Amino acid sequence: MSADALTHGIRITPFQLAQRFIGMREIPGREHDSMILAMLRLDDEWPDADEVPWCSAFVNFTAWLLRLPRSKSLRARSWLRVGRAIALDDARPGFDLVVLSRGQDPPGPEVIDAPGHVGWYAGHDADRIWLLGGNQGDTVSSAAFPRRRILSVRRLDP
Repeated sequence: MSADALTHGIRITPFQLAQRFIGMREIPGREHDSMILAMLRLDDEWPDADEVPWCSAFVNFTAWLLRLPRSKSLRARSWLRVGRAIALDDARPGFDLVVLSRGQDPPGPEVIDAPGHVGWYAGHDADRIWLLGGNQGDTVSSAAFPRRRILSVRRLDP
């Protein structure tokens, strides 16, 4: 029996899966969101709270669920080494993700050990790029960022 016969042709992208988590958020104080903690524990470090940078954990988790390549790191810029670089105009919601710089006068994409942000590509215009990601206002959401912060657009091929 073919895989298509077993799955009835069901296909889901990381972007579609990530949409299912919109609204999941950190819990301030001593309590923590168990799902965010589970995402964090898939990676190479073991934070014991959900009030840490977890954007990369969210992307890793959605990729893990679909058996796609992962960075296995909590560093957003670790995704600069996963998948293949594509032009922004070729990006489409689905398997594409975006790595952004963060902070004043940030280093370029050659520096992995620097602040950043990562999320699934949701669209762009002349000035902004929209990402569906974790830890955007302490929640999973779609948010706009200045295009000038883009370090790389990456395609994760299934």
